[in-house]
Amino acid sequence: MPPTGAGQDHVTRTLAHYRTLTIDTLLADVPTGGPRYLYDLVAEYPRRWGKGLRAALCLAACRAFGGTPAVGLNAAVTVELFHNAFLIHDDIQDQSEQRRGARTLHGEYGVGVALNVGNMTNLLALQRLAANRQALGSQVSWRLFEETQLMLRHSVEGQAIEVGWIRDNVCDLDADDYYRMCLKKTSWYTCIYPCRTGILVATGRPDAVDVLDRYGWYLGAAFQIQDDALNLVGDYARYGKEIAGDLWEGKRTLILIDFLRRCTGQERERLVSFLGRTRAERTASEVRWLHRRLLAYDCVESARCSARELAAAARAEGERALGPAADTEDGRFLLDLTDYVVERSR
Repeated sequence: MPPTGAGQDHVTRTLAHYRTLTIDTLLADVPTGGPRYLYDLVAEYPRRWGKGLRAALCLAACRAFGGTPAVGLNAAVTVELFHNAFLIHDDIQDQSEQRRGARTLHGEYGVGVALNVGNMTNLLALQRLAANRQALGSQVSWRLFEETQLMLRHSVEGQAIEVGWIRDNVCDLDADDYYRMCLKKTSWYTCIYPCRTGILVATGRPDAVDVLDRYGWYLGAAFQIQDDALNLVGDYARYGKEIAGDLWEGKRTLILIDFLRRCTGQERERLVSFLGRTRAERTASEVRWLHRRLLAYDCVESARCSARELAAAARAEGERALGPAADTEDGRFLLDLTDYVVERSR
């Protein structure tokens, strides 16, 4: 659980409030009827438990910079739709088995159905973007489209880096390689994009959207590293995804990269051989061996130390960027979120 205290209570309440507001609006707008295995499954992941982090960042940034939830809600729903489409497609690429406490869409309905549902989810997000023209005017709505295009490019490039490492069995990586991948794959769409769009709809000023970029970069990296750690030491009932799934999938996390740097030559040879196989070719005994070695070398705790340092940097950048708004309800939420992302248990 996140640490106790008024700040963390405020974070969990705000996340729940903004998530409910966003998901209720999202689900109300999903078409009903239509072909089987489409619109009902678009609503599947949003209906499952989720933190609602991205939508909350969008709405909190909007309010901290002078907007209202009503102004930011469409942008928050757009963020959430793109997020759920990414989840569906990422689960297929990673061959993941669990998502938010249940089977993945492709595991339950097949890859063809899941791909189609992910495509429709992206289409609904694009429709939300188009709706901004009437509500916010042509200039702001076009800039929102440009921000979305930028986020999608970074995210797809980041995904290409990660799947390329797995496909080519790249093992000569260092922390900087991980952080570059993380900036593109995680930070842009998890934190930077929600903040930028929230600021844009609040202010209407394209020149102001980047003030929380450093905050979002550090926050997203801290969030991802904690997620990597939870994948190894989390409680499945709370984490909601397959424990050690990253090992089965061969993901190059900061934890794994640290082990590759510090392990013996014999251990490295065994690991490189393990990573060179497909998920189907890996065995439970090999995964257990690797899991134990990562813990024995304190690679998880080392990564968590890095996450805490990044979270502290995010807080400092947030305080600088927010200025007087740091004392508002949403400003405090944005700052206290830095502790939450590294102390959360799911």
